[in-house]
Amino acid sequence: METRALGTMGVDSGKLVGYASVFGPLSEDLGGFRERIAPGAFNRTLQNKSSDVRALVNHDSTMVLGRRQNDTLQLSVDSTGLKVTINPPSTSYAADLMELVKRGDVSQMSFGFIVTPGGESWGVEDGVKIRTVSDLELLEVSVVSIPAYPDTTVAVRGLGLWESDRLQKRLQNRGNRITLLQLMLPGG
Repeated sequence: METRALGTMGVDSGKLVGYASVFGPLSEDLGGFRERIAPGAFNRTLQNKSSDVRALVNHDSTMVLGRRQNDTLQLSVDSTGLKVTINPPSTSYAADLMELVKRGDVSQMSFGFIVTPGGESWGVEDGVKIRTVSDLELLEVSVVSIPAYPDTTVAVRGLGLWESDRLQKRLQNRGNRITLLQLMLPGG
């Protein structure tokens, strides 16, 4: 299983809402190459209703936040990326995580996956090897403290703002970088 951090999320009414993956940005160096996730990469998982994806903390399978099979994790794709809504359990680690996200100490997301046969292509851009993943099997999404993708963020915000077109446009227009301060300022 491979893991990558790529996305944004926030806290609203006891739920974590955001993007586990945004399409286009490159990862950090992953050992001699960088990577991007292409639109459509998650289609296989989303179309397979029996695909049982979990939401975790730092890819730790003992710290489950939600599960697709019991609808405590919802996944969808839009033009920005893989949208995630997690209804976390009433556990001490989930409460601790929510506080860390609210404070901004934990600020990014990641996901674990297996590339399907033929689901990747390789190229070179500016002398750097680039792998583009176009088809994968999604195993889990995670809230993480250290991501592989630098363009990810997590912030506390209200559901109304999160679901607004304005926020999605801001994600696209600012290179997927959103800060808590920007979101909390009037008109921000």
